[in-house]
Order: sequence, then C-alpha cells, then structure tokens
Amino acid sequence: MGHRQSSPKGLPINSTFKLPSQVPAWPPGTGFATGSISLGELEVCQVTTFTKIWSYNEGGVDNLGASFFKPASIPSGFFMLGCYCQPNSKQLSGWVLAGKGSQTLKIPVDFSLVWSSESLNIKQDDHGYFWLPIPPQGYKAVGFMVTSTPEKPPLDEIRCVRSDLVDECELDTWVWDHNKDNGEVISFYSLRPTHRGTSAVGVRVGTFCVQVNGEPNYLTNVGCLKNMSRDPFSSYMPSLTQVEAIMKVYSPWIYFHPDEAYLPSSVPWFFTNGALLYQNGSSTPTPIDPAGSNLPQGGSEDDSYWIALPVNETDAGRVKKGALQSAECYLHIKPMLGATFTDVAIWVFYPFNGPARAKVKLVNISLGKIGEHVGDWEHVTLRISNFSGELWQVYCSQHSKGTWVGVEDLEFEGGNKAVVYASLHGHALYPRAGLVLQGDSNLGIGIRNDTAKGTKMDTGERYVVVAGESLGSVAEPPWLNYAKRWGPTITYNIAVELKKVTTILPGKLKDALESVIRKLPAEVLGESGPTGPKMKSNWSVDEA
Repeated sequence: MGHRQSSPKGLPINSTFKLPSQVPAWPPGTGFATGSISLGELEVCQVTTFTKIWSYNEGGVDNLGASFFKPASIPSGFFMLGCYCQPNSKQLSGWVLAGKGSQTLKIPVDFSLVWSSESLNIKQDDHGYFWLPIPPQGYKAVGFMVTSTPEKPPLDEIRCVRSDLVDECELDTWVWDHNKDNGEVISFYSLRPTHRGTSAVGVRVGTFCVQVNGEPNYLTNVGCLKNMSRDPFSSYMPSLTQVEAIMKVYSPWIYFHPDEAYLPSSVPWFFTNGALLYQNGSSTPTPIDPAGSNLPQGGSEDDSYWIALPVNETDAGRVKKGALQSAECYLHIKPMLGATFTDVAIWVFYPFNGPARAKVKLVNISLGKIGEHVGDWEHVTLRISNFSGELWQVYCSQHSKGTWVGVEDLEFEGGNKAVVYASLHGHALYPRAGLVLQGDSNLGIGIRNDTAKGTKMDTGERYVVVAGESLGSVAEPPWLNYAKRWGPTITYNIAVELKKVTTILPGKLKDALESVIRKLPAEVLGESGPTGPKMKSNWSVDEA
C-alpha cells in the first residue's frame, strides 16, 4: 500500500467544538435536557463523541475534504443507527442518535457495498468503504456504515428500525463529492426529515446519504425516525421557567451598524407614539391602543387595512428612529424535528426600514426611496437540543429568506451568547461583520448589506413570550393575530427612482443595475409594509 494523505494538523476537523462556557444545570420541570427521549416504543439518545474511520483532504467545502466517523461511547443498552460525516473545514461538532427498544430494533440481514475509495487516484494507507444495511422484513435502515477494510462489518454493529417508526427523509447539506475518472460523481449529504414543522413527527438521526450522479439512488433505502409518543410536543420541551433559563444563557447580541438611523422599538411604543390604522375606503385613520386590541383579528392580508406613521412629519421622523432603550423582543417557542429540538424564534420590530444602497463595481449609490417601508420584522432563532439543552444552530433571517449557522461558525460574547449583525437600513441578520452583496456578485452589482459593530441589543434583556405550542396557555397579544400589513403599500416607478440616482453611471451599468433590482423580492424593494410574525410562512414550519 502507498502512504495515506494524512490530515494536516491545522485542519479544523481535528479539534472538537465546545461552547465558550459550560452548559448549566437546567431548572427541573419536564423531560427537557435529561439525556434521552422516548419516541414511543423507541428510546433515543444523542451521541457526540466519535471515532474517525476515514477522511480525504480534497474537494468539498473550501477544498479541504471530509471525514467519516463511527459514534463512540454509546450508552449501555443503546445501539448505533448509522455513521456520521462532516466537512473538514469546520471543527467536529455533530451528533447522531443511538436507539434502544426490544422489538423496534433488529440487526441487518446483510450489507451492500455502495462505494469505496479504492477508485480514488491518491496514496492512502486505508480506503473508505460505505455499506448500506439490508434490513429484515418490516424494518428499515436509517444510516450507513463506514469501514476502513473491504470486509463486511459485523451484522450486530448497527441496528435497523421497525418500518412504522420510520418517516421519509431528504437530502439536506452537501458535505463532499468526488468525480471519478469515468465521469461518475459520488456525493455525500446530511439527511433531514422531509416533513418539518411544529406538528411534524419526523426526527433527524444525524446520519448521511450517498448519492451517485445526482440520482436519488439510496435515498429511498434510508429514512429518519418518527416521534410516536402520546404527547410528543410537550414531554421533552422546556417549561416556561426553563425557557427563561435558556434566554439567560443563550440570548444573542444584535449589533447595529454605526450609521444605523432606524432602530427597533417595542410594539406598544410604536402604537402609543402615533401609529395609525387605516381602512380601505375610509379617509379617517384610527389611533391604535398600546396592546393593539382594536386591530382587526384573523383573516388574511387583503389590503383592507394597514398601519402607517403619524401624519405629522416631525412625529413621523421621530417614530422612524425607534426607541432602542425600551425595545423588547417577542419569543415564539417551537417544537421542531419531532420535538427533539426547541426553536426559540426571537422577533424584533423596527418602525421603519431605511432606503437601500447599491454597489456598482467601485461605485456606491443611494437608491432614494427604493427599500423604504413602514414596519420591519426580522428574527433570529436558537435551535436547542432537547436531549442536553445545548445550542446547536442559529438562524439569521434576511428579508424573506435566511440561513442556518452552526455554533462552530458563530462569534460569542459574554459566555454562550451568539453575536449577529443587522445590516444597515435593511436589518437583515448575518453571523459576521462586513459586506454581503445581494444581486450579481460576479458583475459586482447589487444591493449592499453592510454590517459592523455599533450599538448593540441584548435580546434577553426585555422579551415577551407571545406563543408556544408546548407551553399550554400563552396569552397572545392582540397585535400578533393582526393579519394585515404593518405599513402602507408604496407605489413608485423603479426606472424613475433609478434615473434620479444613477446619472453618473454608463448606460450598460445602469441597465445591469435595474435588471438586478427588478429580480429582488418585494421585501427588499420595500414596495409595501410586511405582515406580522404569525403570518410568515415559517411560523409553523421549519425556517426556509
């Protein structure tokens, strides 16, 4: 055999991520953070220690390759359900579930070799071999096996799960792929339940899937788990007291740009400082009481009502700036991934979204009214393990979309409090300071999302729990069930607005900028005020 391409000591994968501070003992109450979760007839625990089986240091994220692991230190009575993999570009930070159940788990009847690294044209001491467990009748695999020798693994090293306890899964995050000399492409993806939401029962196992030439291939041979417990959405979710402890430990900091003029406020402050409710067909607006109890309730957005700034320009200018000193956050506690995780969605309200700015090559341009709208809702979501109470991911909303960020890719301050950055005027959230260009980065043309450390907000200082499917009776404020827009519809001609501000640009660049802007969603362009948190598509489903 030749010499294996060894893992450079500097690779992030060679160290294990740990939160900056030790996770505290959580207040007693429910089954939250007690180590294992009953899914009905099947009990599962989360394994975070691993033994490396095989790695390759090319391709994948940042061209650093990927590593494949077998779970180690599995508690007595529990069995492996599959192996784990992740890119070498980040610290080891994942998990897989192990299972325990007398009639719910069985050993496979055989293994099928789906791929090996013998075909890789590299020097290596060991090869990687990837095996699909062949389950007995009425059972299904939920993960693959990885070995460093061509012999089949022992049958009793892994377990298959009874089919009625298995749900559909889909490919999630790309981990690594390899192009073989014959043109065949082998890819590896993490897996997640196909159906995800506050009432969905699919449970993520933490395993991966092998894909050949972009085809579904083996995806139909594996699944995720189901939470079949009689009370799946409260037994292991945190109580209100435990939610308060979670916020004390993990509540993120939001940094605003030093030039930000449009800061958050509380919703009652916005109402008591002159916000007005308009009804279509009536020229007389109505003042809104502090709780929003005179707002129309339920229904859907149909342009029949909208909220606007005070009529007086001086008052309107003052309200636009918000009131950070008394601003509060609004929490939605969501059971997720079959209630094996808790999503703490932290919503922040801004009375006004400021004008956008564009970057065209080396030129920065203010876009006038483009991007302006009354009322702006953004949120950051903490994903907490119900097995341990540990923070695993943070979701940063960015206008109508957003991104999940693993804890290993976050900045922290003051212990385990993640840092996120709100973009100048638009308030989209990012995990790092700097410029994110929304448009055509290859041409160097797009909307600027500038972030930097200026004033900051501790989201745990003032907050209200406004909704929680697992918390029983949470008093929802009336404004939460207001389904109409939080700002008036603004109509303007994009071409006219661009003409005002792009006189310095050559015709081709002006056309290119207009083309980029017209492709942006309405949430970025600011053509109308947004709907509130409960009306967003991600209120009851997984973050998009």
